[in-house]
Amino acid sequence: MKVIPAIDILGGRCVRLRKGDFGTAGEVAADAIEAARAFVKSGAEWLHVVDLDGAKSGRRVNHELISRIISESGALAEVGGGIRTLGDIEWYIRCGAARVILGSAAYRDHALVKEAVARFGDKVAVGIDARRGLVATDGWTATAGKNYIDFAREVEEAGVKFAVVTDIERDGMLSGANTSMLAALKEATKLNLIASGGVRDMGDIRALAGLGVWGAVVGKAVYEGTLDLKEAIFYCKSAGGEV
Repeated sequence: MKVIPAIDILGGRCVRLRKGDFGTAGEVAADAIEAARAFVKSGAEWLHVVDLDGAKSGRRVNHELISRIISESGALAEVGGGIRTLGDIEWYIRCGAARVILGSAAYRDHALVKEAVARFGDKVAVGIDARRGLVATDGWTATAGKNYIDFAREVEEAGVKFAVVTDIERDGMLSGANTSMLAALKEATKLNLIASGGVRDMGDIRALAGLGVWGAVVGKAVYEGTLDLKEAIFYCKSAGGEV
């Protein structure tokens, strides 16, 4: 299992939110690029980078900074937020993104997902963001009427192989990963799952590795020190944690 530190950008600042609420944004690092370098120094191979302004507005906003994070950190990066077109996907891939995450666009435009997968293959992932079991869109400011498992099956049918799965009610709350939600998705689909939201400590890392998910996004736990990133990465590279 890959341990993937999160860098969320709002107004050019590295922040964390609680349950996706923009009003709770708090700065967690003085410099996003330096934070990325520190994560790589701790052993991180991947970064999870989100343009929060982009997610809310529906267009790329902090893309130039994100491009610098990718190039100057040297890490593999999955990027999300405000990515709505094939042009957006191509722009980030040209900048070196290893994976681009479609969120609201994937929910609204099934044809876009199919074409994106046809053109870019496994470099395209879909964000399955759920609030009380229902898909959320537009930077999590709106909730659709579709169950997250139904949505997961749809994107899998479109050819998607990777999904970043977030329980919004747990995101930024250090309340533990929603393993039941992930287990349900593993039973319903063959998607490579990247767990996001709620990870607090090594107990969560062990539980997620045991579940067999592809990766785990860690944010607030690392910034607040409830999870030692080096320890988590070491565990997941050991016989007990690698999947």
